[in-house]
Amino acid sequence: MKTGISFLGNTNIGEGLIVGHWGRIIINPNVKFGNYIKITTGITIGRDIRGKRAGTPTIGNNFCIYTNSTVVGNIVIGNDVVIAPNTFVNFDVPSHSVVIGNPAKIFHKDFATQGMFGDYSSGAYSNLA
Repeated sequence: MKTGISFLGNTNIGEGLIVGHWGRIIINPNVKFGNYIKITTGITIGRDIRGKRAGTPTIGNNFCIYTNSTVVGNIVIGNDVVIAPNTFVNFDVPSHSVVIGNPAKIFHKDFATQGMFGDYSSGAYSNLA
């Protein structure tokens, strides 16, 4: 409560979580995360309760989501993906992408998350497959 961060229930996050800034962060416990995840303030990663996307996201390795962005629904986010600030995502995102805006647009970028997790000699980039 003090930090405004809410990891509800038994949130399943792999190796290498970075919380860039404390503040309002809400993550549904059914979201599935890969390794090396970076989150910042004002984000929501959660469930859609209706329609063909009812459910929660599955997120790959090397994923960054920036300030005031939302990812919802039964969608798949690939490996090496950046969600830019103030972006709303409720659709699948392929690996090696940067997603920007509302409505969101996908831009292909090899090594989209390069430099966002510190020293890659630690093996973070081996998870990009």
